[in-house]
Amino acid sequence: MKDFHRKIDRRRLLEFVEPEDLIKFGMIPEFVGRLPVIASLHPLTREDLVRILKEPKNALVKQYQEYFRMEGVNLVFEEEALKFIADIAIKKGAGARGLRGIMEEAMVDLMYELPSLDKKEIVITKDFLEEKIYRAKEVA
Repeated sequence: MKDFHRKIDRRRLLEFVEPEDLIKFGMIPEFVGRLPVIASLHPLTREDLVRILKEPKNALVKQYQEYFRMEGVNLVFEEEALKFIADIAIKKGAGARGLRGIMEEAMVDLMYELPSLDKKEIVITKDFLEEKIYRAKEVA
């Protein structure tokens, strides 16, 4: 049994917490009994955040593409651009919930200009996002 404890990565200890452990730690049994589930969470990786941007039914990328499609414009996001957005979310510690704010910060000007643009396709690149996000920080 001692070998089992030595092989566990200390960062993953919360995965093995049982209700008895919480009581030993000092929580009262009445409180612990009201916890329906004990779960530990791990930080999202860059790949996880990119998948969140693209894959769910209501993914942010799909929402923006639909908005632009209604204006007659095909919107394409390069993979490097999505990775850049994920990197910013990780740097800010914002996780998946921060993705919407980052996307809005980058896309708001383009969305206002959209009706006057005479383009059928817009490609969002990493360079475009860097310029929009970092320029917005300089102005503020």
